[in-house]
Amino acid sequence: MNKINEMIQQNTNTCSNPTDLKITDVRVTNIDGAPKHCILIKVYTNQGIVGYGEVRDASSATYALMLKKRLIGENPCNVDKLFRRIKQFGGPSRQGGGVSGLEIALWDIAGKAYGVPLYQMLGGKFRDKVRMYCDTDIDGKHTGTDMGHALKKRLEQGFTYLKMDLGIELMIDEPGCLNAPIGFLEDIKKYSAKAINHQKGSIDYDMMMGKNYETFTIPHHATGIHITEKGLDYLENYVKEVREVIGYEAPLAIDHLGHVSINDAINLARRLEKYNIAWLEDVAPWHYTDHYVKIANSTTVPIGTGEDIYLHENFEPLMSRGGVSLVHPDVLTIGGALELKKLGDMCDKYGVAMAIHMAESPIGCMAALHCAAAVQNCLAVEYHSTEIPWWNDLAIGIDNPIFVDGFARVPEKPGLGIESLNEELIAEHIHKRYPGQWEDTSMWDNEWANDREWS
Repeated sequence: MNKINEMIQQNTNTCSNPTDLKITDVRVTNIDGAPKHCILIKVYTNQGIVGYGEVRDASSATYALMLKKRLIGENPCNVDKLFRRIKQFGGPSRQGGGVSGLEIALWDIAGKAYGVPLYQMLGGKFRDKVRMYCDTDIDGKHTGTDMGHALKKRLEQGFTYLKMDLGIELMIDEPGCLNAPIGFLEDIKKYSAKAINHQKGSIDYDMMMGKNYETFTIPHHATGIHITEKGLDYLENYVKEVREVIGYEAPLAIDHLGHVSINDAINLARRLEKYNIAWLEDVAPWHYTDHYVKIANSTTVPIGTGEDIYLHENFEPLMSRGGVSLVHPDVLTIGGALELKKLGDMCDKYGVAMAIHMAESPIGCMAALHCAAAVQNCLAVEYHSTEIPWWNDLAIGIDNPIFVDGFARVPEKPGLGIESLNEELIAEHIHKRYPGQWEDTSMWDNEWANDREWS
């Protein structure tokens, strides 16, 4: 009998009693350079299980901490119930980060409590490994040939899907390439230079202040910037040079065109049709459905958007009207794992492809991998940290390296698959503006409001 009891104990999860789990605390740490400003979350419980989450890059920990009081004392395994309570406090882009990051942390706890990986709680997996696509940047003035060689190195590293930026900043100093109100391009260079060249890092704090903010937040259709025929020649030749180096076998997506009118986006897209572009990304603010429909109907280049869209239902206007051929949601903006799973089903309904945006720490990456495994049709997950040698070491228990021969293996350990975080390494990369590591957040314990949205 003793031997039988011993066998039962060895094969039984005795580390938790899920029914009696309660959330006791929420804390954050800000790190920088991974590759961007990343806000890591820990959700603590009365049984010692800690859930890991992350607020999307270049955001604010406030978006998560303001929700702490609404979660304390609740059972974290009731993920959907708690998500429905806090989802009214999310919004587009970084505003979705608090809700999304906490939703991921709840799933992590639930998985650890029941001993199953996150993908299993989403209905199981469709694949054992996930294709990764790699964004590629080059500092300073360069040619399409230079970019081609940078992308060729990606292919040599094993990547099978490529993405690059093709922004107007490439020719902002080239005479006759851009047409704009006199003096405005100088304002762009003076006040938005950090923004148009920020891809290797995070949006700078100063970009949200004063004249920087005013210039940075003018939408595409209102800038008055147009690409001239010379400018179109310049960008087309850049892509031609890229293809001459890498060939035509690998898909090549394009991002960060710049805030130009939809007419210019159409003109450029038509120029690029012969170069087999996988998709042209974020050519207008995502909520201008009519703009996307007009652009999509005017070119054979696939048009995509979605990393700034909160909640799966907000993708439907674009998809139902044919404004996009591809969506690229971010799990840390859309509302978390279950919302991304629902979006995957909607993609199948409308025949729209999906690639998952991801420029975060290993926490956000693990969440994206689980979602990609649980969605029936997913082209690839973005990988933005190839040049960050310490990125993989932030999380203990995950594959290291996570990326092998173009793919990342879907984690099989409970929850996200992260056993613990590398606290010493995190301490080395604390954000200078937000020092402190998992500091007390009791100042948020009395935050509350009448949350009912109807009378």
